[in-house]
Amino acid sequence: MKTAGMALVAVIAATGLSGCSSVIEGTSQEILVNTNPSGANCEFVREGNVIARVTQTPGGATIKKTKHDITLKCQKDGYQEATYLNHSGAAGATFGNIILGGGIGWAIDSASGADNKYDGVVNITLVPNGAAPGAAPKPAAVVGPLIN
Repeated sequence: MKTAGMALVAVIAATGLSGCSSVIEGTSQEILVNTNPSGANCEFVREGNVIARVTQTPGGATIKKTKHDITLKCQKDGYQEATYLNHSGAAGATFGNIILGGGIGWAIDSASGADNKYDGVVNITLVPNGAAPGAAPKPAAVVGPLIN
């Protein structure tokens, strides 16, 4: 009985030392990118470095989670480059980890990036070349004679 009790204490201690977010949410995440129109080429840029690419939207990439934001840059012939800032936010399990596990589990999750998350699906609308972003459409041209 004494051995079983010690084993239970060891399991609880090991669980407390491992980060809750690491176990529940992991240290990597897939981000799906949709563009309108589809067929764009997108780069995932973090701290000035390209960390992943989607060569044809819709598509996705699995990235390592960190506390740093990711900028998605999408290009397609005939369209202006579009960007989206994907903020690194706190994962849901982080708060439970702080409450239940205290600082040790949070420190492990923070070091591994598991306490962070990004928007999992990103939708980007590309603007055609020559069109001003947010500009109202031009009125239709009058064809034919004007009647007074």
